[in-house]
Amino acid sequence: MWQVVLAVVITLVVAIPVSALTAVNYRKKVVEAKLGNADEKAREIIDEALKTAETKKRESLLEVKEESIRTKNELDKEIKERRAEAQRYERRIQQKEENIDKKADAIEKKEASLAQREEALAKQREEISKLNEQRLQELERISGLTSEQAKDYLLKIVEDEVKHETAVLIKEMESRAKEEADKKAKEYVVTAIQKCAADHVSETTISVVQLPNDEMKGRIIGREGRNIRTLETMTGVDLIIDDTPEAVILSGFDPIRREVARIALEKLIVDGRIHPARIEEMVEKAQKEVEVMIKEEGEAATLEVGVHGIHPELVRLLGKMKFRTSYGQNALKHSIEVAQLSGLLAAEMGLDVRMAKRAGLLHDIGKAVDHEMEGSHIQLGVELCRKYKEGPVVINAVESHHGDVEAQTLIACIVQAADTISAARPGARRETLETYTTRLKQLEDITNNFKGVDKSFAIQAGREIRVMVVPEQISDSDMVLLARDISKQIEAELEYPGQIKVNVIRESRVVDYAK
Repeated sequence: MWQVVLAVVITLVVAIPVSALTAVNYRKKVVEAKLGNADEKAREIIDEALKTAETKKRESLLEVKEESIRTKNELDKEIKERRAEAQRYERRIQQKEENIDKKADAIEKKEASLAQREEALAKQREEISKLNEQRLQELERISGLTSEQAKDYLLKIVEDEVKHETAVLIKEMESRAKEEADKKAKEYVVTAIQKCAADHVSETTISVVQLPNDEMKGRIIGREGRNIRTLETMTGVDLIIDDTPEAVILSGFDPIRREVARIALEKLIVDGRIHPARIEEMVEKAQKEVEVMIKEEGEAATLEVGVHGIHPELVRLLGKMKFRTSYGQNALKHSIEVAQLSGLLAAEMGLDVRMAKRAGLLHDIGKAVDHEMEGSHIQLGVELCRKYKEGPVVINAVESHHGDVEAQTLIACIVQAADTISAARPGARRETLETYTTRLKQLEDITNNFKGVDKSFAIQAGREIRVMVVPEQISDSDMVLLARDISKQIEAELEYPGQIKVNVIRESRVVDYAK
């Protein structure tokens, strides 16, 4: 048994090296085979790479050649185009040179012809000057005057004719201008009166009540308009509710009613409860407030003037005059001003100042009721003064302040003068005596400086200047021009109110004696 094992071991010992050697040889052969294949593949790859590189090189060379050929063709084309354009420019330049040469030839010909014409004109001028000299010599021989004398004579004739024609033209233009001015003045006055009247009517017949918001308009109108109808019925004033934002317009010719409506509406807006019953209540309250206001205004006027003892009803009527105007002037303010002026004039003359103030304050008392009763404000004022036991001095001043009745006292004359002063005061002008006399002297000096003026007189307080001219030096036609020149000189050098009339007078006198 052990022999078998030993034999097996010996066999294994011998077999293992042999198999190992065999395996090594086999692997060596396999490796060598692989190396051979790798060399062949490497050679094939190198050959392939060389072939590819050669191909790329050839392709690149071909592309470069094609690009150079294309570039060359483009350059050749561009060169041909530029040559063609240069040839065109050259042909144009040649044509222009030819045209310039032709024009130069034509100009030379024209210059030659012009030179010939100038020579001919020079000869003609010489001939004309010779003929003029001969004509002047002949005219001087025939007329017996030298050329200077004839020229002066002709100029004088032309000057006289021009003066006459100018004077006639100025007269025609002035008459036409006066007609147009009168027509335009009437149009302007009428237009101004219309505009002024519209403004005064607007100011004295409407009042504007401001609203907190436009929603209040609907509340003032009320359901089916019952609120606005109630307010208009109670006050006698029209309410105009239009698109004016946050405002209601009250329209009425009676200012007292309009004031009542304004106060009542403002109270209703503040209260917020607007319905017919509330409207009646507020209108009654407003009427009472206006009555109180009228009484207070009358009392304030008497206190301001310093007149006492006037009947309460006359005081109330004086307060009503606050809501009356005469030609845009507040009647109460006018009466107060007349009373103050009357007092000042009476004091200067040593008369009863209080009586003068009383008569001045009450002189227009009839205007408080003349829109409610028949008759003029003078008749109504006299009736009121008699009714409330005013004295005869006051009554006479009231009835005579417009000259309807003769004034019987100096106080009545004072009231008449004070009323005129108060009414005419706006726009009145005053000048000092020194300024006045200086202006008159300057006016006469300006006129006397004109040639042909004998003497001049400033009359009508400087509103007219009468100019006496020397008849031998100033003709009838020259008078028109002289008056115009004087007017322009006065306008340029003087400052004066209104206008100044320039009256030029030419008087011819012939004196003879019977022997």
